[in-house]
Parts: sequence; structure tokens; C-alpha cells
Amino acid sequence: MKKLLAPLLLLLGVAAQAQDTARLLTVDEAVALALRQNYDIRLSRNDSLLAALDYGYSKYAFFPRLNGTAAYVQNRNNQAQTLADGTKRQSNGIKTNNFQYAVNLNWTLFDGLKMFVTRDRLGELVRLGELQIRAQVVGTVADVLRNYFDIARLQQQQLATNEAMQLSNERLKLAQYKFDIGTGIKSDVLQAQIDLNAQKAMLLTQQNALRVLQEQLNRQLTLQPGTTYRVQDSIPINPLLQLDSVQIASEANNPQLLLTQKQIDIAELAVKERRAERWPTVSFNSAYNFNRTDNNTAINPFTPVFNQNRGFNYGLSATIPIFNGYQARRNIKAAELDVANLQLQYEANKSVIGAGIITAYQNYSLARQTLELEESNILLIRENLTIARERYRLGLSTFLEQRTAEQNLYDAQSRLIQARFNIKAAEIELARLRGDIIR
Repeated sequence: MKKLLAPLLLLLGVAAQAQDTARLLTVDEAVALALRQNYDIRLSRNDSLLAALDYGYSKYAFFPRLNGTAAYVQNRNNQAQTLADGTKRQSNGIKTNNFQYAVNLNWTLFDGLKMFVTRDRLGELVRLGELQIRAQVVGTVADVLRNYFDIARLQQQQLATNEAMQLSNERLKLAQYKFDIGTGIKSDVLQAQIDLNAQKAMLLTQQNALRVLQEQLNRQLTLQPGTTYRVQDSIPINPLLQLDSVQIASEANNPQLLLTQKQIDIAELAVKERRAERWPTVSFNSAYNFNRTDNNTAINPFTPVFNQNRGFNYGLSATIPIFNGYQARRNIKAAELDVANLQLQYEANKSVIGAGIITAYQNYSLARQTLELEESNILLIRENLTIARERYRLGLSTFLEQRTAEQNLYDAQSRLIQARFNIKAAEIELARLRGDIIR
């Protein structure tokens, strides 16, 4: 048994030493890394930049369209003609050169104000992109904070397990001593060894869970896989959150509600765009044309050897929608349905977020009450453990009483650590729903 325990103790010691020497990653550093490097946030920023690019060029929709065309064609033909009077003409190798170019200008003067509405819609898309970045940032930071403090919880749990192992080891030594002098029994020694081994196995499980959480945080922070660090052991909490203030703030700042409201604004502009399709489109058109043809042979006196045309023309054109199978009406109704659906989605999101706030606040209140209870309870349990250890050392209590007192301490520490994490997790969720998890 001792041969098997030696490597295990060595492994636990090395792991504990590596954890102690790992660099400290503060919560502010973790959030800063996520904001700078997280892939999802960077993708959202690129989408927003694309919307901003489209809006930056939207002013050119009011400018005329100017296009140029040019062509040069060479022909070589063999031609045979029979005229009405019976005269026949035949020429071979007739060469014809044709060169032409044109510059065309088209300027939409009126399209039912659709171009103005389109510009406004593109501007709203830019603001939508900014809200999408904010929503992604809030969600990512919330995930990072939950993962970060879950690692802190596991670190605290490992400290509690190490303390329990120390108590079990002392109990094992005392049980062995009593057995050696004839005042104890063998089963107490064996039970103390079993408890110590179980705690060592528990510590290994906790260390593995800690590595899994660190890899998740590495992915969120875009760090290299296998990067090791330790986080701050303390879990700071805010015990002064109020339900009504969270509810009021969420209506004004919740990213999901703001996104849906902005989508409603964009959908309403889309309705205006569809309605503009019922109006005529008036355009100014002009062009400069040049056309020149050279023939090396004229097979009849009416065929020009050289012909050139050039000139400028301009005018107005109007496209008036008269009947298109009620397509415009269908498009308007479809756009209005989009607005109605988004309004329903807004109300549904508002209901879900309201229920989420109440649930998170109930969890927050329960965890806060549990934390206050466990903080006072842990003092009583430690005092009881001190008394039980002294009584067991003096032979005034049983092995079972000592073991129960140690287990009570570990259970109380676990509940206390879990209560701190629960209140922090509820606090993070309330901040996410409130929309101000970062300021």
C-alpha cells in the first residue's frame, strides 16, 4: 500500500506546486483579452464594418450614372449583286472598318423618394451592426466571467480538499498511534486510510475539471491550447442588487431588446421602400455618340466610301407602374407583416428577459441568504471540530465523532464555496440581462 501511495503523493505535490507557480490571470486581464482577441467579437466587428462601408457609399445613389462604350470592327466580304435591269456586279475582298463610341448619362431625378429611404435604411443597418457588436461583447464577457469564477470555485474547493486531507492524515496518525499502544482498533486505522485515499481521488478529479475549464477559457480568450495560469481565489460579490433597478435598466439597455427594436425600425423603412415602388420613376438621359465607317470599295454609286456620324442627345424619361399583377401590393403587405412579426418578437423577448431577471434575482437572493448562513455556520463547525479533535486525542470521544466533525467541516466549506459562486453567477446573469456587464 505504501509503495502505491508514494507516487500518488508525489503527483499531487507536483500538481500543487505547478498551480502555485503558474502566473496569475486577473479578471480584468481576462476580460481585456476577450474583448481584444475573441473570434466571435472580431467577426461581429467585421460585419459592422461592412455595413458602415455600404453606408459610406450610399450618398452616390443620388449621383448620375455615366457609362462609356467603344467598338472597332473590321470586315472583309465577297459580294455579288444582280440588279433589276439585269446588271450584275461582283466584288471580292471588300474591306470595311467601323469605329464607334458613346458616352451615356442617366440620372434618376425622382423614384418616389425611395433613394432617400434606402440611405436611411443603410444608416440604421450601421447602428444595427453596432448593437450586434455590443450584444456579442455582453454575451462573451458573461461567458468569460462565469468560466473565470468557476475556475476560482474549483481552486477554493481544492484548498478545502487539501485541508480535509491534512485532517484525515492527522486522524490516521492518531488512530495508528492508539492502535500501536493498544487503546485503538484496526478498523479505525483502515477507515482513516480509506477516507484519505478517497480525498486524494477527489483532488485528482478536481484538478482534471480545473484543466477542462482552463481550456474552455483559453478558447474564449484565444490563447494557445495548454496555456496554464491561476486565477484569483476570491470571488467578489455585490450584495446590494435590487430587482426593480435591474428591471428598469434592462428595458433601456438589454442588447437583445435593442437589437429587435432596431430591426423593427429597419423593417418600417423597408415598408416605405416598397410603397415608393408605386410612384413613377423620372430620369434624365443624355448621350454623345460617334460612328465612322470606311469602305475601300463601293460596288454601286449609292454606297458611301466614308460615312461618319456624331452628335449629342438628351431628354427625360418616365416609367409609370400601371399594372404588374398586384406585385407592389403584395410586397407592401409582406413588408408590413415583417414589421408585425418583429413587434411580436420584441414582446416575446421582453417577456423571456423579464422572466429571466426574476429567476436570476431569486437565485441571487437564495445564494445571498445561504452565504450569510454558511459564513456564520462555518465558525461554529470549526469550533466544534477543535473540541472533537481534543476529545478524541484524550480518548473522551469515538473515532466516528471525529470523522463526522471533519466531514461536517468539508461539507460546510463546499456549501460556502458553492454559495459564493452561485451568487456571483446570478450577479453575472443579472448584469447580462441588464446589458451593462461592461461599462
